[in-house]
Amino acid sequence: MSDTKKIAVILSGCGVFDGAEIHESVFTMLAIAKHGAEYTIFAPDIQQHHVVNHITGDEMNETRNVMIEAARIARGAIQPLDSYKAEDFDAILMPGGFGAAKNLSTFAFEGAESSVEEETMRVIKETHAAKKPIGALCIAPAVVAKALGKIEVTIGEDKGTADAIEKMGAIHKPTNHGEVVIDTVNKIATTPCYMLDANIIQIAEGAENVVKATLEMI
Repeated sequence: MSDTKKIAVILSGCGVFDGAEIHESVFTMLAIAKHGAEYTIFAPDIQQHHVVNHITGDEMNETRNVMIEAARIARGAIQPLDSYKAEDFDAILMPGGFGAAKNLSTFAFEGAESSVEEETMRVIKETHAAKKPIGALCIAPAVVAKALGKIEVTIGEDKGTADAIEKMGAIHKPTNHGEVVIDTVNKIATTPCYMLDANIIQIAEGAENVVKATLEMI
């Protein structure tokens, strides 16, 4: 029986403006592997909210599937989120990107009044109920806050986002590059990453720190 820690990584597409943030996703996977754990990648098998041209920022007249897009980052090795069982994993990690706020939830459009995608909600609640850690990067902590309410998280220093998180019943703590807020009671670790004006080295540091914090709570 292997004692290797098994981590579920939940992606929300591929690309910062309409899916998972690619740097945060890759550095999360790298940090998991560097620290001797294994990851399995999941994404909901649903349509993206919309598709954005990442050069111009304009919306494109096409539709894409969140899981198929996330499979680009996963190199095809991906599972539908509805197959996730908390009993099979030691923790979950959620990279950011607007996909977390557009596909895994409606936070980008509705703020504190947002809803969480059905399977994403189930996975967060089941993992939390099983007393297993949850790590989240960038804007993803807002999704976890909406799902769980009274938890401590960070998205960095953006006042509007922090205010919305507090309206959802969570406590927001300001942070800078690479810093992690650890809610030891609820086993939740969060870091701001690209919610700050960050460079790629700072993203790698933040991802590694939040992965380490998550693994240490297992």
